[in-house]
Amino acid sequence: MFYDCEEIESSANGLGRIERELPDWLDADLAILGEPTAGLIEAGCQGTLRVVIRTGGTRAHSARSWLGDNAIHKLAAVLDRLAAYRARIVDIDGCQYREGLSAVRIDGGVAGNVIPDAAAVTVNFRFAPDRSPEQALVHVHEVFDGLDVQIELTDSAAGALPGLDRPAAAELVGAAGGVVRAKYGWTDVSRFAARGIAAVNYGPGDPNLAHTRGERVPVQQITAVTEVLRRYLTV
Repeated sequence: MFYDCEEIESSANGLGRIERELPDWLDADLAILGEPTAGLIEAGCQGTLRVVIRTGGTRAHSARSWLGDNAIHKLAAVLDRLAAYRARIVDIDGCQYREGLSAVRIDGGVAGNVIPDAAAVTVNFRFAPDRSPEQALVHVHEVFDGLDVQIELTDSAAGALPGLDRPAAAELVGAAGGVVRAKYGWTDVSRFAARGIAAVNYGPGDPNLAHTRGERVPVQQITAVTEVLRRYLTV
């Protein structure tokens, strides 16, 4: 099954449209998400949320900067908190999920001679599946507690626990060699898990190269994954 918009906000996800309009397509014992996993089974997935953290100030001419209050400078405190953040590592059913809290975008500035009165940083929190999106948002607020900022939630999606105790998933793990690790990233395993359907991430390609200039898929991994899936589906 192919669908669009998996990489953007969850409200636009094409699988959600299938779920709403053609739910019988999703009746299954096991869902296999063709994510890049280097030919290993990656279990569950992290949850994700994005917030925009805004600062305010007073606009002024930069030649008289003391008359203004620079909103961009105030982002330094936010970035300091992010730089000092220590990610939690959680072991769930033998899979280690490492969390991450990262600035992914900064916006601000009026003109080259103006002290800005508004600035914002977008922060992405990738959290272990033992947290709910609500708990994750509380944690984000705790990280930035005490700063003079406004925090706006713009997108969130729950993670998924490994779920490898389901027979169909356990059989695929065996067919793929028995090596399992946690999925770093959010995938539609979460949507299937919410429907009570066992789901795993399994496909060719190194996930450490995702969204880099060196992203590629080795032919030998495509061949190996194809052979495993053919063997699993024809037993």
